[in-house]
Amino acid sequence: MAFDAEQFRDPLNQASIYAQQWIAGISERGINPRKSFDEVRDAFGDILPDQGTDPVEVINRLGTLGEAGLMGMGSGKFFGWVIGGTMPAPLAADWLISAWDQNSGAPTLTPTVTALESIAGDWILDILGLPKESAVGFPTGAQMANFGGLAAARGEVLARVGWDVNLLGLTGAPRIRVLVNEERHVTIDTSLRYLGLGAPEEVESDSQGRIRIDALRDALEKFSAPTILALQAGNIHSGSFEYFREAIELAHEHGAWVHVDGAFGLWALASSKLRPLLDGVELADSWATDAHKTLNVPYDCGVSIVRNPTALRRAFGVEASYLPSEREEELWPSEKVAELSRRGRGVTVWAALLALGRSGVSELVDDMVLNAQALASDLATVPGCRVLNDVVFTQVSFAFESDARTESVEKCLLEDESVWISGSKWKGVKVLRISVSNWSTDEKDRFETIEAVRKAVVKSQI
Repeated sequence: MAFDAEQFRDPLNQASIYAQQWIAGISERGINPRKSFDEVRDAFGDILPDQGTDPVEVINRLGTLGEAGLMGMGSGKFFGWVIGGTMPAPLAADWLISAWDQNSGAPTLTPTVTALESIAGDWILDILGLPKESAVGFPTGAQMANFGGLAAARGEVLARVGWDVNLLGLTGAPRIRVLVNEERHVTIDTSLRYLGLGAPEEVESDSQGRIRIDALRDALEKFSAPTILALQAGNIHSGSFEYFREAIELAHEHGAWVHVDGAFGLWALASSKLRPLLDGVELADSWATDAHKTLNVPYDCGVSIVRNPTALRRAFGVEASYLPSEREEELWPSEKVAELSRRGRGVTVWAALLALGRSGVSELVDDMVLNAQALASDLATVPGCRVLNDVVFTQVSFAFESDARTESVEKCLLEDESVWISGSKWKGVKVLRISVSNWSTDEKDRFETIEAVRKAVVKSQI
């Protein structure tokens, strides 16, 4: 089949039409999908045809049948699961990256995308005030960003006691202690499982989910071993930040590697108002975040930051006969993440940061926090509603008189479909959790959200 550029024109134009229709209607449609998984699957059909289908027809089928099974996650009233929306510049850059079809593993192959990712990495370090010598990689999301930092940590703490994990593996290796906040995110546990490090040791947290320094000191002094400490910037229920300076300095006194899971909260460093809440976080050894969350670029864009590039190359460096034998001092993109071949996802970060500028990133974060605090203030006026956390960042956890009552309000909210607020359990209490993560959330969205909660409260009493 000969290449013909004209073959792309009509399918791409048709896809653009459907995409713009979806974006134009996102603020008016209900949040919930209108059809279930089974209904959508039946509509598409599951029989692969013997003969191929015209590309335009493929896109038409996708655009017409797929819409009913979509959730309005890009809405300013979608507050579920701590995920963001997508801003215009990074979305358009994401389309262009797909059209360019570049493998961003090596700068010698694809100078443009690797250069843009290098610039984006430098900008991230600058905006967040993290060590300039750090290596910045772009894995798929926060899960793999945590994996990257912890993989570098595993190799480094074992190397310090004379064990080469790449050569000898983990069988017979000194046991690595991994200390975690008892309220850490589940992606820390899964990353440790992928790395063969087993279950971590929990350290008690305070009322807002911050690791207790006295409990951490006791855990570190219990016995000596290669140690990793995982902290978090942004508790998923309270939004709180650890006592970073005290925790990190204490851990380093005991020779531990400190990793920070900052999936959504690390971006607070971009705000001069919020930066003091993360005092000392720059002393850590690795950090993880997700650009899709607070920065609002398209999905598939985590950010893994490791202070010691050598430790990262130890974890992910690759040698093969078809690759150049002599490497530059600076790591290749493929040496920063657990992927040899990947798309240039970091270009969306470059596009977002360029479109926003330094002040725009700060305003983006500050606006999210102001919206969360305003929602918390308004929720406090709803009969029976209790806001359970100190709203220092983008999270608001609230509950009603009992777990049963909270669940009833949640059910009525989901049936309303005008907003999406996810349920959870925190400190043994059933809660509803608002995560303000979308760049477009505004005063109108806040008003409609509170009205939806008020209606759900009344309806749940009937």
